Amino acid sequence: MARTIDEIQQSILAAIAADATLASVATSTSKVAIFRLFTRIVASAQWTIEVLFDTFKIEIADTLDLLKPHSLKWYASTARAFQFGFSLLPDSDKFDNTAATEAQIEASKIVRYVAVVEQVKTLRVKVATLGSDLQPLTAPQLTAFVEYMARVKDAGVKLIIDSLPADKLQLTVDIFYDPLILNNVGQRLDGSELTPVQSAITKYLQNLPFNGVFVLAYLIDELQQVDGVVIPNITAALASYALFPFTSIAVKYQPDSGYLRFNAPADLVLNFVAQSPLR
Repeated sequence: MARTIDEIQQSILAAIAADATLASVATSTSKVAIFRLFTRIVASAQWTIEVLFDTFKIEIADTLDLLKPHSLKWYASTARAFQFGFSLLPDSDKFDNTAATEAQIEASKIVRYVAVVEQVKTLRVKVATLGSDLQPLTAPQLTAFVEYMARVKDAGVKLIIDSLPADKLQLTVDIFYDPLILNNVGQRLDGSELTPVQSAITKYLQNLPFNGVFVLAYLIDELQQVDGVVIPNITAALASYALFPFTSIAVKYQPDSGYLRFNAPADLVLNFVAQSPLR
């Protein structure tokens, strides 16, 4: 980034002051001293050169962006930039926001979660929006988004675009609890929290990165942080997506849709067992 003329001049003056020969003769503090006027002229010329180099670097970067294939990060950021109900500028991947307010622009950016996965000869783009929780795009939203991505993608790149309901999770967990803190249905005895264990599980699922891996051991780590939980033991974990049957999770699970939720309250079974202190 180009320095200011004053910054460049000060660096020249500092160099003069540090030079044993020049420092003894260039002693005037007047702004119109001949040597100071010369430093101003040189600083102005140097500033012009630095500004030109900055402009040149920007032009080179823009040219490279047009020439090179885009990265997965570019596809993800481009997907997030989608504006529902807006048109693209001619021959551009930018939207026409001429008559729109900042609030309207922000509200139109409905794609809040994106994962771009490289597959054989294709890129799979998973997206979700946000209501009370993650949720798929509506049919009109998805149609518009697919058309947008078709217009802005690199030529020859095949995209598979999904916006799906959450993968379904079923869990059975034995919770060995401290009876001085929790009761036999997992409520805190002091009344401050009625569902601390359920809340910890829900929080873990919600805090997973979009398209992040669900790991049983990490969930156990979260449950061990709940006050009153002595031993959490997951006895059954199953997951399903689309119309496929539930399959057992041994260690970890990659959600096909990008996220994982309980489909019904009965999908989370907690068995509370009183536990005396372990010695």
